[in-house]
Amino acid sequence: MKAIVYQEFGTAGVLQTVEQSKPTIKADQVLIKVKAFSINPMDWKIRKGEMTLMSCSNFPKHTGTDFAGIVEEIGASVSGLEIGDEVFGVVKNMMKEGVSSEYIAVTSSLVWKKPVDISFAQAASIPVVGTAAVTALEKMGDINSQTNILVNGATGGFGMFLLQLLKQKGASVTAVTSSKGAEFARKWGANSVIDYAREDVLGRKATYDIVIDLSGKMGYKNAKQIMKSKALFLNPTPRPIEIPLSFIKNLFTSKKHIIVLASPSTKYTDILLGAVKNGLNIEVNKVFSFADYKEAYQYAERGGYIGKVVVEVN
Repeated sequence: MKAIVYQEFGTAGVLQTVEQSKPTIKADQVLIKVKAFSINPMDWKIRKGEMTLMSCSNFPKHTGTDFAGIVEEIGASVSGLEIGDEVFGVVKNMMKEGVSSEYIAVTSSLVWKKPVDISFAQAASIPVVGTAAVTALEKMGDINSQTNILVNGATGGFGMFLLQLLKQKGASVTAVTSSKGAEFARKWGANSVIDYAREDVLGRKATYDIVIDLSGKMGYKNAKQIMKSKALFLNPTPRPIEIPLSFIKNLFTSKKHIIVLASPSTKYTDILLGAVKNGLNIEVNKVFSFADYKEAYQYAERGGYIGKVVVEVN
């Protein structure tokens, strides 16, 4: 089978296609014929060597975390899935595993049946950013129409899910995005939209109960300027040093720096599947062929697009 791997840390240029044996499954795994996988910022952070404490430096490495495909084989202890099922899911350890192959062996507890009314590309877009959005929602605590929330970088994959989930909660949401993202932000539930090219959100007089920085460009230090006295700053893209430091600093300030670390599970996926059933929109910005995977990663890393970027296999 064909697989995308890399033998050293670096840009998308280090990615290469190789021939590998089809994986052998364990008793609790299923073999998936991959139809699509999505691209997430964590993919290139790992590939560039920014996460070596967790990903280690053993090569070759695969890339990609969430996928959609068709069940081809089932392990002896697996129940609830059948050969031929259309499914989506995520690898158990995103730091050391990858889905960028024609076939993958995956723990069955992290595989779910694909809704019939969405595509493989849409299904592959759900697990990582969808779980992150639900986790962020949990971190926010009790929110309602009186809760003022700023979402910075609001129309990527994470923001797409988060805005729609916040809309269900009735929160008052201000979305910071590009001019081309404004229409989507409003469609997904933002009450107001700020075009970052025309206005500096830090220069506004408005303050917020919750600020979540999906772009990774604002940072807690800057966000404090627009946070209310007992506000939360949610950080889903922390630098490794920020994880322990946030806990220490939170002991001495009422403006809390909250790290959002998400781990896909059936609990979160059930919430997301319920939202999809109720009409949650999954916008796939661009689909690349397996042969064009380098272009796909280069495109995704440039940013500025709406929704998700997906690679189709076979």
